[in-house]
Amino acid sequence: MTEKTPIDLQAATERALVLAQALPYLRRYAGATIVVKYGGHAMGEEHLAQHFGSDVALLKQVGINPVVVHGGGPQINAMLKRLAIQSTFVDGLRVTDAAMVEVVEMVLAGTVNKQVASLITRAGALAVGVSGKDGAMIRARRLTRTKKDPDSNIERVLDLGFVGEPEHVDVRVIHALTGGGLVPVIAPVGVGEDGQTYNINADTVAGAVAAALKATRLLMLTDVPGVLDRDGQLLAELTIADVEEGVRSGMITGGMIPKVENCVDAVRNGAKGAVILDGRVPHACLLELFIEAGPGTIIRP
Repeated sequence: MTEKTPIDLQAATERALVLAQALPYLRRYAGATIVVKYGGHAMGEEHLAQHFGSDVALLKQVGINPVVVHGGGPQINAMLKRLAIQSTFVDGLRVTDAAMVEVVEMVLAGTVNKQVASLITRAGALAVGVSGKDGAMIRARRLTRTKKDPDSNIERVLDLGFVGEPEHVDVRVIHALTGGGLVPVIAPVGVGEDGQTYNINADTVAGAVAAALKATRLLMLTDVPGVLDRDGQLLAELTIADVEEGVRSGMITGGMIPKVENCVDAVRNGAKGAVILDGRVPHACLLELFIEAGPGTIIRP
């Protein structure tokens, strides 16, 4: 007769309690589409990357439809350095000429895309890496930016090269993958009407995809806890009007402005909520979805 292995009853009870408490949230999100923007420390640190892969696999296995959009700035920088190609930025956007857009596509739609898909697949869900060019999923147009000359007060148009913005997201490829039990992993590369490849900011792509899918949540993994008030305290929830007032008053500044603007655009155009979340926290996505007060800042209509 085989003897039972002794168990730590207290630890087992705590795990069972966690599962029981998660049940209402599993019901809430059953069949829901969750778009996750993956980047920053969550992508760069191995243990966080492993957690991310297992978290996305778990979401798929419990009946949720995760869709991942990833960045890859550090990986692009490393490849450009290896190729001795100089990189310049304007207002946080990488100026992308014809030679550079080939490198960007190679890194984002190639190396990084397949690495992220592999993370999720190894964790137990089948993930498929695609770029916005596949099936003309992300129709893009050239992004234009203007800058005012401080001396003459004249605005001039900045030439960013082949930097784009989403014009239209065709969700048929995404639905085909999720409907087949797969996890789409999307590289932020789009295609123009003339077939030109465009480098697009990953946050912008994630927001556009979430809006087009009418996603229940957009989770933006960042390297900050979320939106903070003037005292440095985390704001758990904001409306679109709160965000606009925060930018106007100067409470929301710097690199947080484009992040909240992408979230607002996603919510305005169909997503039910967008969360700015600290990707440095292990299992950040699960904590946001499966406990009452998640660790990030949610922006709602």
